[in-house]
Amino acid sequence: MIALIHDWLNQRGGAEDVLEALVALYPDAPLYTALYDRARMPAHWREWDIRTGFIDRLPLAQRKPQLYFPLYPHNFEQFDLRGYDVVLSNKSGFCHGVITGPETMHVCYCLTPTRYVWRYHQYAERENLGRATRLALAPFLTNLRMWDRLAADRVDHFIAISDEVRRRIAKVYRRESTIIYPPVDVGRFEPSSRIDDYYLFVGRLVPYRRLDVLIEAFNKMGRPLVIAGSGRDRERLEALAGPTVKFLGFVPDADLPDLLARCRAFVWPGEEDFGISPLQASAAGRPVIAYAAGGTLETVITAPNQPVTGALFTEQSVAAIITTVESFDPLSVDPAAVRRHAEQFDIAVFKRRIDDFIARKYEEWNSVNSGQSSAAAG
Repeated sequence: MIALIHDWLNQRGGAEDVLEALVALYPDAPLYTALYDRARMPAHWREWDIRTGFIDRLPLAQRKPQLYFPLYPHNFEQFDLRGYDVVLSNKSGFCHGVITGPETMHVCYCLTPTRYVWRYHQYAERENLGRATRLALAPFLTNLRMWDRLAADRVDHFIAISDEVRRRIAKVYRRESTIIYPPVDVGRFEPSSRIDDYYLFVGRLVPYRRLDVLIEAFNKMGRPLVIAGSGRDRERLEALAGPTVKFLGFVPDADLPDLLARCRAFVWPGEEDFGISPLQASAAGRPVIAYAAGGTLETVITAPNQPVTGALFTEQSVAAIITTVESFDPLSVDPAAVRRHAEQFDIAVFKRRIDDFIARKYEEWNSVNSGQSSAAAG
C-alpha cells in the first residue's frame, strides 16, 4: 500500500501538476494534506480520497494559509500512516515531516527545500510580503529551520526536480538525491506550419519574474511582445509597456497550444527551480530565450554540438536581453528537433521513472529488512 502526501490544496501550480501525475500513477493511494479548498481546485479532485489535517478546520486557512505556518510541522506529524508500505511526499513546504514507522519507506519528491525557511529574504521579496508579515514570521524561522532539518532525516530517499534543487538538498539537508524532472504534458502541444511575428511569455505576473526588464527591452527594440497570464503585478507592468507590448490576461488551457506554436520564440526572464512553461513552448516546436539560471540551464540547449533549442542570457538586464534577442534567429531552429527534446520530459517518462525508482528502492528496502529480521531471529 502507498500513501501520497502534499502540502496544501488551495491553488493550482506546478506542484499540483506533479500531484495530478502521481495520483494518476497511484489512483488507489489516499492523499494526505494540510488543507483542501474544494471550491478553488478542479472538480474531478473531489473523487480523490483526500484526508486533511486540523489546519483545514481553522478560520481563513484556505485563503490565508501563511497565518498558520508555525503549525504546519505539528499538522503533518499528526497523520497516522501505520499500515503503508510506501509514503511518497510531494514537498515544497513541510509535508516531508510526516512520521512513519520502520516498516514504511518514505520517498520525498522535493520541489525545493522549504523556500520561506531557507531562502527567506528571497521569498519575502519574491512574494512581495508586507512589513507586518515579515515581522510576524521572523521569530518563528529559527525553530522552523531546526524542525525542517531534523524532519529531512525521516526521509529514506530524496528525489530532486533539477540539479539546482539537488544542490540545495545537499547543502541544507546534507542528503544525496536522484534527479527526476517534473512532468510536461507534451501531447497537448504540436508544432505549427504558421509562425507569426510575436515573442511570447506565459505565466503568473509577479515581480520576481522580472517582466519589467523584459518589457523595457522590447520597448527599446520595438518588437512585438505578447504577455499571457494574470497576477498582482499586471497594473504596474501595463504602465511600463509601450505600443508593441500586448497583455492577454488569463488564457484558457484550450487556447494555449496554438498561442505557443505560432510565436517566434518564447521568452523567460525569471529564475525558476525548473520551469514548465518553457518546455511547453519546446513541445510546440518553438525555441526559448531565457535567463541562464535554475531549470533553464537543464532544459534549454545552446551547445553547438547538439540540436539547439534556444538561447540564454547571463544577466537580468535590458542590454543582455536585447543582445540575445537580436543575435538569435528563431527561424534557424528545427521545430521537430525542439519537440523531440521536450519529449524526454513527458508525463509518461516521469511516471515510468518514479515507478521504477520506488519499485527498485522498495525491493532493496525489503531485502535489507528481511536480512535484519533473519539475523535477529537467529
